[in-house]
Amino acid sequence: MTPLVTAAVLLAAVTHASWNAIAHRITDKLVGFTLIAGGGLLIGLTAAPFTAFPQARAWPYLLASAAIHIAYYALLMTSFRLGGFGQAYPIARGSAPLVVTVLAAVFAHEVPDGWAAAGIVVSCAGLTGVALWGLRGRRPAWAAIGAALATGLTIAGYTVVDGLGVRASGSPLGYIAWLMAVQGGVLPLYALIRRRGELPSLLRPFAAVGLLGAALSVAAYALVLWAQTKADLAPVAALRESSIIVGAGIGALFFKERFGVPRIAAAGLLVVGIGLMLHAG
Repeated sequence: MTPLVTAAVLLAAVTHASWNAIAHRITDKLVGFTLIAGGGLLIGLTAAPFTAFPQARAWPYLLASAAIHIAYYALLMTSFRLGGFGQAYPIARGSAPLVVTVLAAVFAHEVPDGWAAAGIVVSCAGLTGVALWGLRGRRPAWAAIGAALATGLTIAGYTVVDGLGVRASGSPLGYIAWLMAVQGGVLPLYALIRRRGELPSLLRPFAAVGLLGAALSVAAYALVLWAQTKADLAPVAALRESSIIVGAGIGALFFKERFGVPRIAAAGLLVVGIGLMLHAG
């Protein structure tokens, strides 16, 4: 993995943690995710005419990814509703990279070499440390943990599907634009049916921050999709989940959740893992 790809994925990690924090901050989760998904739809439809149309062979991946993303949104909403940001976010994100490693080896024939494998394992150890720190000193909320783990499986699923799809598309920008356009209308339509006439009044107070979250979400994933055309899927997935450290910092700063020495140690392990993956590159 080159320094440029590494920088792009780290920037994606920061923007990803930021939009998740925005989504968590909006009390009504359906309202928050409606704004983010709807904003993604508007961005996708606006960008699509100015990008290359994805090649035909990419569309099965794109449609499958859209379906997985919808499940991801539903599970992430449930995770945020049942658990704290500092617990749900690390578990959801931290459970994905090792699954991606297995799926990428099976479906993309990408078997990491020794350095990359060591980097992925060390990074996942750090990510797991952050996740477990979120459970300290209290009885585990098994429903929240289950929802977060299920969210992690959807993350692994769409990571591999999109990695294969964007490589087949011939245009990372076209792929992300059409992905946003295809998947973005489902949640707003569901919210419109569920909340009926009251939806506009519910959306209005959070419109600006929700659309900011949408822009951050699209930017984060566009960076990741580009990186997946330049590097193997598993290292990109592991590096992307450094967003957990950013998320932990956001949780401590804005949601009054303790960061603590164990999280600092976990962040150190993550940095070592990144170094090993860069050595492999």
